[in-house]
Amino acid sequence: MIACLELHTYSSLNPEFLNQYKGALAAADIAVVFYSPRAVEIKKLQAISQQQIMDAFQSDDLLVYTNPEEFKDFLFSQKFNNTSLLLMSSGNYGGLNFDELKQLF
Repeated sequence: MIACLELHTYSSLNPEFLNQYKGALAAADIAVVFYSPRAVEIKKLQAISQQQIMDAFQSDDLLVYTNPEEFKDFLFSQKFNNTSLLLMSSGNYGGLNFDELKQLF
């Protein structure tokens, strides 16, 4: 399973809240977090780093993307035979075209 989580809400982008995610993606074969530093800026929140996210999730192999194109490239490079893709977000991963993504399956 490839599990992708977009940190998008005020709480999920709050450095003090991040620790609530400890172990949240541990069951995934590939765990990915996407967030937009621009969204953090727009919401006037304290900046968060990729290392803070990795520390909060307590995962050394967590993939963290902040660039929508790089995240899309990652998704589109995956082989989905016998693989489930879990996308969790209240946003759209920086404008990801879900119709395009569906074509991979």
